[in-house]
Amino acid sequence: MTHTITPEQNQAWITDMAAVTALGDHIDETWRQLLRSRTAIRPVDRFDAGGYTSGVAACIDDLRPTGHGSMVHSLLSHLARGLGPVPDDALLVTATAKAGIDMLEQYQRGKPYHAEDMFPASFPQLVSETFGLKQQGINISAACASSILAVSQACVWIHSGTAEVVLVCSADLVSEFVFSGFSALGALSSTPCRPFDRDRSGLSLGEGAVALLLMSAKRAEAEGKAPLGKVCGWGAANDAFHVTAPDPDGTGLTQAIRQALKHAGVEKESVCAVCAHGTGTVSNDAMELRALRDCFGDCASTRLPVFSVKGAIGHTLGAAGGIEIALGLKALSSQVAPPTVGFFSPAEGAQGWVSSEPLAMQGDYLLSSNSGFGGINVALVLEKGA
Repeated sequence: MTHTITPEQNQAWITDMAAVTALGDHIDETWRQLLRSRTAIRPVDRFDAGGYTSGVAACIDDLRPTGHGSMVHSLLSHLARGLGPVPDDALLVTATAKAGIDMLEQYQRGKPYHAEDMFPASFPQLVSETFGLKQQGINISAACASSILAVSQACVWIHSGTAEVVLVCSADLVSEFVFSGFSALGALSSTPCRPFDRDRSGLSLGEGAVALLLMSAKRAEAEGKAPLGKVCGWGAANDAFHVTAPDPDGTGLTQAIRQALKHAGVEKESVCAVCAHGTGTVSNDAMELRALRDCFGDCASTRLPVFSVKGAIGHTLGAAGGIEIALGLKALSSQVAPPTVGFFSPAEGAQGWVSSEPLAMQGDYLLSSNSGFGGINVALVLEKGA
């Protein structure tokens, strides 16, 4: 017997959120700085970047190791200050690409280190201890797609009745290990990245963390909580093209976006903005523009704002999608699409879609998408809150 989920049933409410980025210690500050077209991408002083293809990244100034532990402890402490109490019956799903991989550097240099911090599998325990949860939860590590997949899993738990409350927490660091890897791939820009710009030459790494508290509508109403936004639908697809490069045709992302819209029961004409992956690499941006054309037609004629936040806060890897969901909710509540920092001269196909200035938008639905190594593509539809 097939059970059809109606659009109203197919929702989970985001009732609380917090985020830490190199632009701000809380989501409101990051949003304010983003609207001012500020960037946190600047010369790296955490390690010697002289031998790499870039010397810039978006690092949080006062992030420091805790004893022999990873800087991720400090990052989570920053994050916890911005979130209210988490119900003790909340389930937990986390997302990270590399967790406390800075501990590997400590090991290689013969310095004291806490080995467990470097493994993504240990990340749920760190989060659980930080927020005082009874359960450790699970971690999703799927490169840049990690956060949206984690939020999708939380929604599945809520819809199935497995949980009434789920905390989704995502975080990643700028470490020399990760920095050197992207340098070796030739993926880093020597200057702050320029998403969807004609002269883009690569991405800029960033670090950050986000916490999203999701509740069933019934539980949220019982606790007197209004939704900051609702998750209506999601989709995921793998283009199986290359280990690190996207399929130029954008077939995987196109499929993920169409899945998300169908799952949400939302027509493409109802989407009022797109929070794009927008890394600033030549191949990713071109692929993404093609996928958006395939899904939405000529965005320039429909006046659909498309924006990327990575020119402001860098690419935060596994945390990217979660931070972008939080900023997407800010965009919906204010009905403003933020500027794409670093965008000056439109790349082919970006004219009329992407702007270096904030744009007014009108509507209830925003699409957020991410694409990651291994060919994975994800998309999620958010609805404006109360």
